[in-house]
Amino acid sequence: MRNKTDIGRSAPLGATPGPDGTNFSLYSRSATKVELLLFDQADDARPSRVIELDPRWHRAYHYWHAHVPGAQPGQVYGYRVHGPHDPSRGMRFDGTKVLLDPYGRSVMVPQNYSRQAAEAPGDNAATAMKSVVTRCCDYDWEGDEPLRRSSSRTIIYEMHAAGFTRHPNSGVADGKRGTYAGLIEKIPYLLDLGITAVELLPVFQYDALDCPPDRVNYWGYAPVSFFAPHQAYSSRQDPLGPIDEFRDLVKALHKAGIEVILDVVFNHTAEGNERGPTQCFRGIENAVYYILESDRSCYTNYSGTGNTLNANHSVVRRMIGDSIRYWVQEMHVDGFRFDLASILTRDESGHVLPNPPVLWDLESDPVLAGTKLIAEAWDAAGLYQVGSFIGDSWKEWNGHFRDDARDFFCNTKGSLRRFADRVIGSPEIYGHQEREPEQSVNFVTCHDGFTLNDLVSYEQKHNEANGEENRDGTNDNRSWNCGVEGPTDDPEVEALRNRQVKNILTVTLLSLGVPMLSMGDEVRRTQGGNNNAYCQDNETSWFDWSLLGKHADVHRFVKLLTARRLLRDDAREHERMSLNRLIREMDKAWHGTRVNQPDWSDDSHSVGFTVNLGGDRGWLHLILNAYWESLDFELPQGGRGGESPWCRWIDTARPTPDDIVPWREAVPLDGLSYRAEARSVVALVAQAD
Repeated sequence: MRNKTDIGRSAPLGATPGPDGTNFSLYSRSATKVELLLFDQADDARPSRVIELDPRWHRAYHYWHAHVPGAQPGQVYGYRVHGPHDPSRGMRFDGTKVLLDPYGRSVMVPQNYSRQAAEAPGDNAATAMKSVVTRCCDYDWEGDEPLRRSSSRTIIYEMHAAGFTRHPNSGVADGKRGTYAGLIEKIPYLLDLGITAVELLPVFQYDALDCPPDRVNYWGYAPVSFFAPHQAYSSRQDPLGPIDEFRDLVKALHKAGIEVILDVVFNHTAEGNERGPTQCFRGIENAVYYILESDRSCYTNYSGTGNTLNANHSVVRRMIGDSIRYWVQEMHVDGFRFDLASILTRDESGHVLPNPPVLWDLESDPVLAGTKLIAEAWDAAGLYQVGSFIGDSWKEWNGHFRDDARDFFCNTKGSLRRFADRVIGSPEIYGHQEREPEQSVNFVTCHDGFTLNDLVSYEQKHNEANGEENRDGTNDNRSWNCGVEGPTDDPEVEALRNRQVKNILTVTLLSLGVPMLSMGDEVRRTQGGNNNAYCQDNETSWFDWSLLGKHADVHRFVKLLTARRLLRDDAREHERMSLNRLIREMDKAWHGTRVNQPDWSDDSHSVGFTVNLGGDRGWLHLILNAYWESLDFELPQGGRGGESPWCRWIDTARPTPDDIVPWREAVPLDGLSYRAEARSVVALVAQAD
């Protein structure tokens, strides 16, 4: 045995090719035997070579390793790991299953892949996903590096990497629709829209069959690998193609000045609960990779998907850090949005840690300095940490902004005071931390829930197509259909919906914080009222490019908003000013229908806000009227006592193109009063004195 295969090294983990072969290393503390399997093709029912790792020579501490001469990039491989199968002790070894390498950089999915075969007893070699040896350093980046853009200059566009171009009317050729290469063709659209960062729904290799029968997992929140780009999103299906095509995408986006943020899932895997498949971690060291119940045969389920990754175990912690560093160093990714990030604060018993090691590891890693770290600061078990997530650099999805904006524009009693706080950066939530305003990522819609069009078109979810009798998806939508449920030809209802869409877009892009838009909201993309389209890999979820013509006015509206956002002064980029200090030093005033007399009562549904934009940029006066009737608002003197006239920049109640004009073409007004129509947002500007 030792004559055929070198002993190899325990580090680095995974498959590391060299000039004369590849070193393989795998962590497993409790295994009694490990077999390295080499395959010629992903569909092969039998490995072309089986290398049994002799623990006398091929094991150092808990690491199994071997150097295989001649194994080069493109080599397909997997493992069989033998050991006790004793679920009562948390042991779930199954030596009949082909397992992925947790550190595998590429994954091949056989055409006849079977999740069921990974769940059932017996050999599944023919139908198992398999890892691929990859090269890492011979890609021509042409001098590319992560962009490191300031958060104060960031506008995020959350999107599905495949769904953006999968529709037949996308204009992308059939072989590239729904791929990284197809997305490259649409970069001019993103550039024209004015966003500065794309936040891609999961692109780690995931199990598309991790969903109920006869459906497909479209969103991708079902990872099987934390290092490999999802194979199905690549137009190249050779073993190394997905890696280089993803790099091509990152490089092309960077050339356009657009950052790449990945939505990453380190809270669970596709292996599910105790009845789930054995694909990787479960069969390698189950009790290390997962948090188990006191009954060790069962998994904790803080993720709502069957299992919970044991993120603060030293081995799992290292894997998460190695993954993030890999995507930054080797794939040039600019940032990460951590799905259900509060799970990463839990220890192996599920208790919440005040200083979770895994989060501080990422926060303090010098390799990640300048990398955007964004937390979805809650989990599926009720832990909610918006405003209290740890760290000095973590940004947070502000779920309160979403809820309070929806409540305000639905005219919900008592919502005004809360929403006014959100507009100025949510100091009631974040002020105690002395952090920058950009700690808050402001959004009203995202992949999970109604689209913006559906938020103003439906009061009830309509998820019948998901096959769960409309039981899935949240019932807390805080939506209003403007008088008719679903599509309508009524011009008055349509006009009101269009206005509500523009209202929400305006406050999202003008409020303090980092704004985030959801794919297609700029053209009123609809999902027919489905607020949980995770299994709809079809026109329900895809970007419908015909909407660009149908709702050109909304598209134009967004472009002019983003253009103004990016004209903001750069002074704060050179001075780390806290939200509290910014608000203290901000020359601002709140108003009601009369100047300096805001009505903060629970029955109030309108407010005015004047703020000095700093330097020579003048003043902004916002009127937010969620009331069902028009109201006349007194205006302060232009420039707070100056003589500059107020000019109308935005009035969402006016027809296009008067709903918004380019910032420097704002229309002068006569007098110091403005009528804000029912359910409208008005933005007036005045030059500095």
